[in-house]
Amino acid sequence: MEQEPGGQVSNELISDPDVALMLRVKEDDAVAFELLVDRFQRKIIRFMNGWTRSAEQAEDLAQEVFLRIYKSRKTYLPTAKFSTWLYRIAHNVASNHVRDVSVRREYQLSKAENGSTSGLLLENIAVSPSGYQPTRNMDHQERSRVILLALEALGERQRTAILLSKFEGMSYQEIGDTMGLTVQAVKSLLMRARVNLKNLLEPYLHEGLVPGTGSEADEGTDEDNGQFGVEGFKKRL
Repeated sequence: MEQEPGGQVSNELISDPDVALMLRVKEDDAVAFELLVDRFQRKIIRFMNGWTRSAEQAEDLAQEVFLRIYKSRKTYLPTAKFSTWLYRIAHNVASNHVRDVSVRREYQLSKAENGSTSGLLLENIAVSPSGYQPTRNMDHQERSRVILLALEALGERQRTAILLSKFEGMSYQEIGDTMGLTVQAVKSLLMRARVNLKNLLEPYLHEGLVPGTGSEADEGTDEDNGQFGVEGFKKRL
């Protein structure tokens, strides 16, 4: 979706209501900006939850995304769907955050509106594509915590592709537009990400083995449980 010759915005892009709102923001329409924030804030916070262990920090990162949008409003040129442009910015903010963070602590699992949507989606990321089911009983929070740690161990591109696919429901083409990849490259990236997640999660889901250590999970404090596998996960990739 490109601009037409002469700098005119194509009819296809104009039909995107979010592009229309952003063009109003470009003209300093504060109401239009508030509408965009209301429309996308929850989605961006949810996306950021895949990059930070703190729900509060996820909100701060989302705020940074919208701040960047507002600051760059005067140079906005609609060459793609607004959501594609938005998630490019969100990915850049998330990547910068990961590079800036040297010490990571326990995830704070954010709750979706129904209280459990994020965890269920995360379970589907690993379980559904792999076709297996855990052979040991785990409560919802335990499984979600393990999957979040595995998600963290993925490389930036694999993690972004998984989040855009499973959380935001983007098509291969939309993910490609957001990440600057071909459709075939996106398919390959998602396949590798799912294989890596399956390899990371299978020993724990089946036998309760802490990934990377060969020992069973300790039912101790939350702090202990939160530190069980980050380095082990990374060594396996």
